[in-house]
Amino acid sequence: MQDKDVTEKMLEKYNDVFADILNVLLFGGRNVVDEAALKDALPMSMLKIDGRVRSQERDIAKYWRKNKINVALFGLENQTTANKIMPLRVFGYDGAEYVKQSRKENIDKAKYPVITLVLYLGYEKRWNYPKTLFEILDIDEEIKPYVNDFKINLFEIAYLDKEKIDLFKSDFRILADYLYQMRKNRDYIADETAIAHVEELLTLMSAMTGDNRFEETINELKGKEKVNMCEVLDRVEARGIEKGIEKGIEKGIEKGIEKGADIISKLNEILVKEGDLEKILKANTNKEYRNELLKKYNLMDEFKN
Repeated sequence: MQDKDVTEKMLEKYNDVFADILNVLLFGGRNVVDEAALKDALPMSMLKIDGRVRSQERDIAKYWRKNKINVALFGLENQTTANKIMPLRVFGYDGAEYVKQSRKENIDKAKYPVITLVLYLGYEKRWNYPKTLFEILDIDEEIKPYVNDFKINLFEIAYLDKEKIDLFKSDFRILADYLYQMRKNRDYIADETAIAHVEELLTLMSAMTGDNRFEETINELKGKEKVNMCEVLDRVEARGIEKGIEKGIEKGIEKGIEKGADIISKLNEILVKEGDLEKILKANTNKEYRNELLKKYNLMDEFKN
């Protein structure tokens, strides 16, 4: 089973999902950002700290372009648990992109804003850590007027209104609806919304739920034109029943073998008491003869119980 952070990025890398997240969370569902206008940006940036070059990597970053000019850089950061220094992290990501724009080779190019969205995917409890730099920094009151604050654009997906969640048009709606239902009801009832990116969504659901049966159904669904979560959950449940039957059979076999060994041991004890070595050897090598003896000494009845 893959890590949640990895699987979240696998789904969000698709332009239709990325644009959908922006349009719902930033623009109330209006189609402001066209998926065709998005271009992948390198998520990694290099920093020189204490004389050493270090790298930092965003989850997902894309340029929003018009007429081949960058209008903005959008970044997504996924958090399944709250992070107490998130404003510092996001400030570092955004700052690195602004530094890039200030370099000599970019000095005459149009400058664009950097906007990062932090998607909190936890549903057990609300985000309870700082959302601004001022909440993290220890600032002397004398210098506070000269310190610039910085806030993160935080979206607690499980705590969005249902009306907002229903605005999503991509596979992200299924994830958001799952988080919402788990927060409200501690249970998930799927609908018949078609899945566009089956493998990525089911791998993510597997990571989110800890149930690898989601991943196991991927091969079964490959090649199907339309797949929805109702069908997926039916298959997941069927796999659970199948595994339960297999486990039951295995336990039955184990129990049967154990009981069989006990009965053969009892037969050998009887034959040893009779002192007939030839009988013992024949009973352990000839199945038909052994069964005759088991019936004769009423040991078959014990096997049935």
